Amino acid sequence: MGLLDILLGRTKPVAPDLDQLFALPSAAVTLEAAAGFTPTGTGAVCFATVEGAAFEQTHREVQALLDADTDRSGPPVELHRDDYGYSWLVSARAPAQLPELVNDLHAVNSAMEVNGFGPQLLCSLAGFTADDGRRLALVYLYKRGTFYPFAPLPGATERRDNALELQVKAALANDLRIEQDLSRWFPVWGAPGL
Repeated sequence: MGLLDILLGRTKPVAPDLDQLFALPSAAVTLEAAAGFTPTGTGAVCFATVEGAAFEQTHREVQALLDADTDRSGPPVELHRDDYGYSWLVSARAPAQLPELVNDLHAVNSAMEVNGFGPQLLCSLAGFTADDGRRLALVYLYKRGTFYPFAPLPGATERRDNALELQVKAALANDLRIEQDLSRWFPVWGAPGL
């Protein structure tokens, strides 16, 4: 970074660190002990919608890679488009298979990145639930290299449980690189996998 960048207040963007995803299984243990949330076995990778043959080839490669895992039931990765125009590659595993789910999310992100779709990657999430029906996602921001909790209120339309999100932030501060700028804790309403 040069002197002009410092004077103008420009900073280098944080390089994505997909290996941060591998911290999720240990964070899940902390999350269960602190707040009673357990993994759902579902996760997703969100990206700006991409069309064309190159993306279809990448999707087929990811599908083939994850199909090679014989310890899986059902389709490994499904493509969904949400109401906001974003695409989601969703992986479903048994709730006890969080490490395998993290491997899936890492593989999807890596394949997208290697094939030139890194700029379209937005976030990845892993879903959690509590016995009382509350839902929670731990969302990884690809371009920031950080996580944040997202907790929609049960039965409410587009309302969040901010108190729970802050509780989870405090509980996971030693397990995950938590996004400190709360304005970047974007809602992921209707996200597949949550």
